[in-house]
Amino acid sequence: MLAHPKHWPSWLLLGLIYALGRLPFPVLWALGSLAGRLGYLLARERREVARRNLAICLADRTPAERERVLRAHFGWLGVAALSQGVGWGISRARLQRLVHIEGRERIDDAVAEGRATIVLVPHFVGLELGGAAFTALVHPGVYMYQKIRNPVVDWQVRRARRQYGSRSIERHDDLRGLIRALREAIPFFYLPDQDGGRNGVFVPFCGMPASTVPMLGRFAAMADAQVVPTFARYLPWGRGLELRFAPPLEDFPTGDREADAAHMNRAIEAEVRAMPEQYFWVHRRFKTRPPGEAPIYPPKRRRKRKRR
Repeated sequence: MLAHPKHWPSWLLLGLIYALGRLPFPVLWALGSLAGRLGYLLARERREVARRNLAICLADRTPAERERVLRAHFGWLGVAALSQGVGWGISRARLQRLVHIEGRERIDDAVAEGRATIVLVPHFVGLELGGAAFTALVHPGVYMYQKIRNPVVDWQVRRARRQYGSRSIERHDDLRGLIRALREAIPFFYLPDQDGGRNGVFVPFCGMPASTVPMLGRFAAMADAQVVPTFARYLPWGRGLELRFAPPLEDFPTGDREADAAHMNRAIEAEVRAMPEQYFWVHRRFKTRPPGEAPIYPPKRRRKRKRR
């Protein structure tokens, strides 16, 4: 089925991404930075989403400073896009050369002690390469997965994430498998910092009420797990990526889902302010508004349907 001619363009795209991933990383950094700057000029809708996010989350900076962050952000988006294939099938030796890991003892010690651990990974642009390094160099782990519409891309992403032995759990699967894995001291690689929709809870993110997925505290309580915030940061000039494991969240969980969600957001905010250029600003983080509140983003432009 995946060999059908309708999927050939997707296979060509994957081949290009794979080939780019074999280039020296400084070359990828340079090409990606150029591609990202071009994206800044062409992706008007995404640029406006990011600009509005920055106006909220970096309100203490001047418009000129936020614009510099925005331009730099698109450069890092380009680096992330062109380096997608770096983690596809490469050796652990190359990953060890590219990825600098800090604080891994927080994971190693927890596994050795049989302690359940949730690896809280916010959406910084380096998370894909950071995820590959985590599974290859730290622990295979378990992650939550949402199916991608394009079946070829879905197949490749699943294959890449499982190549070093990690396990996937569908987002809508029974949670018992996840809790069982956590209780077996298998780290859970979790990315919960996107718009939670109407099922989320409204708690502050950078001072703005944001619909937030309230599951982190619930998972931690069900498995008696510690939560280790983990941050992926591309290094300048193509020097690779830093994967840093911060100290576990203190006094977490509390049993109050709003308080736990707010605690999570504060931990993410602190790192956002430390490296704002690499947070995923093009996501509509404040898309779901509290009842009666006006939208923050302009409406999406609808694509014109082709007449048959």
